Amino acid sequence: MFGLSTLARVASELRRDVGAAHQRDPAARGVSSTEILTSWPGVHAVISHRIAHVLFEAGVPLAPRSIAYISRSITGVEIHPAAKIGKGLLIDHGSGVVIGETAEIGDDVTIYQGVTLGGTGFATGKRHPTLGDEVTVGSGAKLLGPIEVGRGAKIGANSVVITDVPADATVVGNPGHVVRVDGRKAVGPDADWIHLPDPVAEAIKRLSERIESLDSRVAELSGDETEAAPVRPLRSVRGPNPAGG
Repeated sequence: MFGLSTLARVASELRRDVGAAHQRDPAARGVSSTEILTSWPGVHAVISHRIAHVLFEAGVPLAPRSIAYISRSITGVEIHPAAKIGKGLLIDHGSGVVIGETAEIGDDVTIYQGVTLGGTGFATGKRHPTLGDEVTVGSGAKLLGPIEVGRGAKIGANSVVITDVPADATVVGNPGHVVRVDGRKAVGPDADWIHLPDPVAEAIKRLSERIESLDSRVAELSGDETEAAPVRPLRSVRGPNPAGG
C-alpha cells in the first residue's frame, strides 16, 4: 500500500510543482505559494493526479479514476491516473490539456493550454508520447503515438508531432518539422513562438523565386519585354521576444 515515505514523496513533489509555477509562470511573480495552491488550475490538476497515481499504483479501485474525473471537471485538464509525471511539471492555464494513459513526462516540463499527449489507433501497450526533462510544449500542440521527445526540446504552438524529436530541437508545423531558431538551439521554457522558422513558408518562398527566375528567362529567350508579375515577398517576423527574452 503506501505509508509515510509515499506521503513525504508527494509533499516533496508538491513543493516542486508550486516552485515551478513561481519560476516559469510570469503571472505568479510576487504571488504567495498559498495563492498558487488555491488559484492555479494547472497546479490543482497536477496535485490531483499525483494523489490519483499513488492510489492507482497501490491498486485501489474506483478512487483514482474518480479523482481524475473530478479534477477534469474542475480544471479542464484530463490526466489518466496511470500516466507517469516527473517533478516540477507546469501546466500553464491548463484548459483542454489531455495526457493519456501510457504518457511519460520528465522533470521541469512546461505544457501550455490545449496540448494533447495522445495515442493513435486502438493498439494496446505503450501508445502515448514520452517527454524528456525540460521540454516545452506550446499551446494547442498535438503529440501522438509512442514517440520520444528529447531533453530541452521545444514544440511550437499548434504543431502536430508524430515522429521522435531530438534533444534541444525545435519543432513547428503540421506535420511537425525540426528547425532551428536563427541557426541556434532554442534555450529556456519561454513562449516566443512568433520567431520560429516556418519550413512551409520557406519552401514556398524558394518556389516563388524559382518561378520568377524562369519567367525572366522565358521572356529573354522569346524577346517578350513584358515585365514579369512581381512575387510578393513573405512577411519576415521581426521584433522583440514577446516572452521578455
